[in-house]
Amino acid sequence: MNSALGHQSIHEYLAEFDDIPGTRVFTAARARKGYWINQFAMSLMKPENRERFKADERAYLNDWKLSEEAKEALLSRDFNRLLDLGGNVYFLAKLFSTDGLSFAEAVSTMTDMTFPEYREMMNNGGRSPEGLRSIKGKY
Repeated sequence: MNSALGHQSIHEYLAEFDDIPGTRVFTAARARKGYWINQFAMSLMKPENRERFKADERAYLNDWKLSEEAKEALLSRDFNRLLDLGGNVYFLAKLFSTDGLSFAEAVSTMTDMTFPEYREMMNNGGRSPEGLRSIKGKY
């Protein structure tokens, strides 16, 4: 047994990541789950793919092995849902960019703040770690 894990199994250790409020750790399981979301997002690196996507988003998404739930999340730009479905924020940045959003502006949509509020919070050092440690422990 790995001494870093103590008496925990790897599954117990990884499950602890789901107890971090407001955070989705990109694990191997999430990578597998979100494979096609991330492949779609990476396709937007090519200008011709961005143009096809912008011309008819639904038709472009239909060319990918995406669940209807993933397509709906992509169409509505529900980035939190996309992260839950295995999307990687750095791959999804290709979609942010296609939409003309900065990384910070897009990430602000994943919070309960406006972009100016989010930017101010980040410029002031980010969220306070006080009280935000565990979902099970009610923060």
